[in-house]
Amino acid sequence: MSSLTASDVSAHLGGRQVLDGVGLTIAPGRVTALVGPNGSGKTTLLRTCYRALPVTAGMVSLDGRDITSLRRRTLARAVGVSTQEPVSLGGVTVRESVRLGRTVTRGLFEPLAPDDAEVVDSVLARVGLTSLAERDVLALSGGERQRVSIARALAQQPEVLLLDEPTNHLDLHQQLSVLMLLRELAAGGLAVLLTLHDLRMATEYCDAMAVLHQGRVVATGAPEDVLAPGLLAEVFGVRGQVRPGPAGGRTLDVWGLADA
Repeated sequence: MSSLTASDVSAHLGGRQVLDGVGLTIAPGRVTALVGPNGSGKTTLLRTCYRALPVTAGMVSLDGRDITSLRRRTLARAVGVSTQEPVSLGGVTVRESVRLGRTVTRGLFEPLAPDDAEVVDSVLARVGLTSLAERDVLALSGGERQRVSIARALAQQPEVLLLDEPTNHLDLHQQLSVLMLLRELAAGGLAVLLTLHDLRMATEYCDAMAVLHQGRVVATGAPEDVLAPGLLAEVFGVRGQVRPGPAGGRTLDVWGLADA
């Protein structure tokens, strides 16, 4: 399986530097949460990792190869992406939208094969969309459309999966379902990177964590090692700590503002 690495990456938006020398590796078999305050550069870093935004310094590589040297189809076959606000067109069913994820495996004019339909059916079932497969995407709720975006990325059968706030707009049951699905996919060898605002969920469901602050990665590692009281106070402005949770897991306790 593949790994994705950002090496000393810097990036600008609107003439302003948003990322400053970021280094991060997304390893197979792990779910890595990218966390940080609003405006810290999480979505920007994600965009550089699938070439939606050029880097101004450094390099993003896939198994040691600069992604700018890869054909877009080659990169799309290896890296699946689910954005926070997926674009949806009217008159397209859920099944048709998810099926678009299979086009990266075919030539421009090559028709889809029976095995493509099997992949789409399997993905629809895994994200709980089978009963909605023939519905117009625009007739769905925001949370349901978010699941369509995730399903479309999974339909590519990528080796690296990048997700921008995949639990956004979802109710608690759906949030947990998505995070458990990502853990299952990682257990099968997929390298997963997702941005999350919810530190508690990141702590409980992710194997690793990278903290972005003012455009720099200030800590990486297991959540219990990363979210030390000092970092929680300095970066997130809260008082708290990670403690052992049920069934050998871990949980984050927050009891107030750092300056309160």
